[in-house]
Amino acid sequence: MKTFSASAPLAPPCAGRLQSIDALRGLVMLFMLLDHVRETFYLHLQVPDPMVVADTPPGLFFPRMLAHLCAPVFVFLTGLGAYLYASRHADAGQAQAAASGFLWRRGLFLVLLEVTVVNFAWTFQFPPAKVFLQVIWAIGLSMLALSVLVWLPRQALLLLGAVLVAGHNLLDGLHFPAGHLLHAPWAILHDRGWLELAGVQLRTSYPVLPWIGVIALGYGIGPWFGRACGAAQRQRRLLVAGVACLLGFGVLRTLNGYGDAPWQAGASTLHTVMSWFNVTKYPPSLLFLLLTLGVGLLLLHAFEARAGRPWLQPLGTLGAAPMFFYVLHLYVLKFMYLAAVAVWGANKGQLFGLDHLLWLWVLASVLAVALYPAVRWFAALKQRRRDLAWLKYL
Repeated sequence: MKTFSASAPLAPPCAGRLQSIDALRGLVMLFMLLDHVRETFYLHLQVPDPMVVADTPPGLFFPRMLAHLCAPVFVFLTGLGAYLYASRHADAGQAQAAASGFLWRRGLFLVLLEVTVVNFAWTFQFPPAKVFLQVIWAIGLSMLALSVLVWLPRQALLLLGAVLVAGHNLLDGLHFPAGHLLHAPWAILHDRGWLELAGVQLRTSYPVLPWIGVIALGYGIGPWFGRACGAAQRQRRLLVAGVACLLGFGVLRTLNGYGDAPWQAGASTLHTVMSWFNVTKYPPSLLFLLLTLGVGLLLLHAFEARAGRPWLQPLGTLGAAPMFFYVLHLYVLKFMYLAAVAVWGANKGQLFGLDHLLWLWVLASVLAVALYPAVRWFAALKQRRRDLAWLKYL
């Protein structure tokens, strides 16, 4: 594979939006919706990270496993999208400058969005006593990091991404107490914890170091989606990469020596299988990323092979306006929860919650259908009004 530099042009992208990318993003957004319904109406059934297999019913375990796909796919496709945005320019220097500027602006926007609009959707507190720095924050900081890393040669960028993904678990034992000079930066980079700023508590829910590796890998595979790479070659590369990730997961998980907390035999075959797949998300372990990115790459391969099929269109529509969908569904869920409390009251201590897990799937399905027209309208608006630059940020 070629290494592009400031003097070499990037591989031009395929024309127009790629349905496979939008469809994959749309699919994981549905998984995200399912998980956020769980976090809204089943908060009385806490799901720690990693999950405690003996205490987690399969009806909660497997939806949570589906939701594990969301953040890795989002971040990976963000890197890929940045490459495709850059490759509109024939000159590599101009392309990298365009990508760097866009990533910097978009990253700052996402960080601001997380601590204002998104955090308010979760807490409905203003001014907030606590701010949870979650996935939008992690994507924003990863974009800021990538805005600098895009100037590296592609092979160096891929190598750095692989080192961060594969090697960050070597740092798991490194901690700095509150008050230490490195406590705050390390909490942001790798060690999930609490910070305090101007009387507000900040929870670094998504330490960003491994996510920087994921976004770098997404940017690094960008040439696979250029015109110089045919559809068959692209699909073959996606298939090989996906299978390699899953094989790596299988080997390392079976050896039980590195990349996550060890799995253990359970009281039943089902519990043993659950333990084997029970991976750590905060921060994402090597095994978490091998499993989720492997599945994501195979899904992207499958969508590439079936481009143009009618059933992909709704997923592609959802994936064409991801930030709009994200913000919209958070506020809809919050108002639904407040309405439930007003009508039925708190029935789970201080919380309102549902008992039957079947409602998790029912509510998520109803919401997906109900929100689809608004998302379709906004996606069409983005396509129609390319003169409105701010629409790109949503």
